[in-house]
Amino acid sequence: MTITNSKASFSIGQAMNRTDGPAKVQGQATYAAEHQLDAKPLIGWVVTSKVASGQIESIDASKAEQSEGVSAVLNYTNSPAQLQFGKPEDEGRFTQSRAMLNDTKIRYFGWPVALVIANTLEQARYAASLVEVKVRADKVTLFTQAEQAQQTPDELDGGLDADASAGDIASALAGSDQSINVTYQTPSQVSAAMEPHACIANYDGTNLTVYTSIQFVATAVEAIATTLNMDKSKVRIICPYVGGGFGSKLGVHAETILACLGAIHMRCPVKVVATRRQVFHLAPHRGNSYQDMRLGVMNSGHLSGIEHKSYMPMARGYAFAEPTGAGARSTYQADAISSTHRVKEVDMPTIDSTRSPGDAIGSLAFESAIDELAKQIDMDPVEFRMLNMPTKHPISGLPFSSHQLKACLQTGAQKFGWQARNQGNKDNDEEWLTGFGVASAIRMNMITPCSVKLELSAAGNINVSTDMTDVGTGTYTILTQIVSDFFSLATDRIQVDLGNSHSPESCGSGGSFGASSCGSATLKACKQLNEKIQRLCFSTTSQDRVILAGQTITLPDSEVNKTRAVQLDSLKQQLGGGTIQTTAHIEPGQGHEDYEQFSYGAHFAKVEVNKTTGEVKLIKQLGVFSAGRILNSKTAASQLKGGMVWGAGYALREELYTDTRDGSFINCDFAEYHLPVNRDIGEVEVHFIEEPDYKACELGSKGIGELGITGAGAAIANAVADATGVRVRSFPITLDKLFPAFEDS
Repeated sequence: MTITNSKASFSIGQAMNRTDGPAKVQGQATYAAEHQLDAKPLIGWVVTSKVASGQIESIDASKAEQSEGVSAVLNYTNSPAQLQFGKPEDEGRFTQSRAMLNDTKIRYFGWPVALVIANTLEQARYAASLVEVKVRADKVTLFTQAEQAQQTPDELDGGLDADASAGDIASALAGSDQSINVTYQTPSQVSAAMEPHACIANYDGTNLTVYTSIQFVATAVEAIATTLNMDKSKVRIICPYVGGGFGSKLGVHAETILACLGAIHMRCPVKVVATRRQVFHLAPHRGNSYQDMRLGVMNSGHLSGIEHKSYMPMARGYAFAEPTGAGARSTYQADAISSTHRVKEVDMPTIDSTRSPGDAIGSLAFESAIDELAKQIDMDPVEFRMLNMPTKHPISGLPFSSHQLKACLQTGAQKFGWQARNQGNKDNDEEWLTGFGVASAIRMNMITPCSVKLELSAAGNINVSTDMTDVGTGTYTILTQIVSDFFSLATDRIQVDLGNSHSPESCGSGGSFGASSCGSATLKACKQLNEKIQRLCFSTTSQDRVILAGQTITLPDSEVNKTRAVQLDSLKQQLGGGTIQTTAHIEPGQGHEDYEQFSYGAHFAKVEVNKTTGEVKLIKQLGVFSAGRILNSKTAASQLKGGMVWGAGYALREELYTDTRDGSFINCDFAEYHLPVNRDIGEVEVHFIEEPDYKACELGSKGIGELGITGAGAAIANAVADATGVRVRSFPITLDKLFPAFEDS
């Protein structure tokens, strides 16, 4: 799809408007369920299990099959052949088989047991109500207590070790002048992406074309091919837009496989869109956590010991463990640090990455506990954090590529007015208590392999192609901006094609590595294209960049302070209607071996709490962030603000309830799964401390997509505690938890 913006060029860092913005507001951006094919797709409706564990004994689809408009009812007796779910075992979770309707096993409440395919949505939905499924239910295994988690996972998300330590934690805690021993709980949570999980699949007897909403295209191709026993070259994914993913669309899930099965069975397009209530079960969610922490401190304020123990569920047959203790390992210096993770396999829907895996909920607990300790020793919580800044990684001992956490805290305190917070501004109302909170944010920075192709046409336009996705983060804009900056080329002469598996394989969107990885590959491709243009048009190569402006190609020669130029007509003649192409590939550099790399932030919050009702009113959130070179100040600020709002949800609103009788989720819609809305959010302010980090990547940028949520909720929780004197250790902080505490205090 052609994305254009302006007849002007833009530099990296400028607040360039989103190039895909006009298409989205005009309804021209095509999402997964909206693609128009030559043949109108049939509609698939998912019939789901009402038990969390068991075996299907029989399915009677005869009434449904005879219902008006129904073409087929797929189930384990007649679905196309597939590789067993979770195979091959030595593959990662994103490339294993995601088989559906392949056997009689029920893996969780809401597991698909049949797919009704009909002409219309109404016909499919009605016929689905006629399908009779007889099930033998087994005992359901859930996770309700920390001590139930005894299994050590092979590794944590991000490749981290399950356990890590430095120093003698027992001796360090025993020798502390003061200490705390606390347990925090976080509930199950969902990504709640605006676009529900959806897919249109079309099969012509040989090739399978899949229009789906996915964050990682290349691994999705492999997973579909593996599941369906197909050659990867016969599977094509098209995904130009993703309406939010936040980890829930990293891999292939039920709706995509079901649409593919339907298309193969019917030999025509089939569309499957999960309802909002179905998304809660069919899409991944974040598991609940228990986090036990013992923190020791000397009277000087220096941390002596940090012990963090994480206990969480792991979905049966799906190896994902969240690194909840990552922040405890990296944020502060202490004489000894110990971080362990234990899991319990459960009969629950898929548990997988949700925005800022590990750090989002880990920081909720850890940064709250840090605040508790600061209060216990009567030290300002900002000063306490700055006093314990590490000079090297506390566990690995490697130097940091850069470290701006202290600067974020200092700048944030100044801009927030931290020192003046209690001067005539606290408890000055008969009904409302005022409180202020702070929390640190630290998020691992990664670069992953990525390839990008650039193609210069005879008209002087550049096409950028890669299977990278734009999940609403601004990939279209960032890649346009990098090319525009390099060649001084107007952005309306740059076309960016994303989300097509026929394009070079990218890193995909996730883990906050997308912009830096794909951007670095784009920059490398620009350099390669620059060299080819110089050779063709000027019979030379130099470090100078050609300028593609108007109808002229210009080459400044910095060595002789001279400029050479040719007209585009000359290029047209030489190309003869062809193009100049180049493909660049990048891998993590040596800087990722020699240095520990993180992005940093400091969150500040002001709240008011009603003495009578327990209502928490969020007045202000302020964040200061350091994430290397900022590629686009507007999209970066939007990412961070969105994360801060999400953090407010985790602190005050979001909780996915489980019915312990049958393993189902109770509040499966936005009326009952409470997300923050406009009236819940106060002023949100974002600032940057920009320091390009060229050890991280050639662009100097770092990950930013998950930094905003990390620590945001803890700052609010600390503000509530500051206002009320009540520390709630079970999130979210709701009025029913404050009332009893008010009475006891």
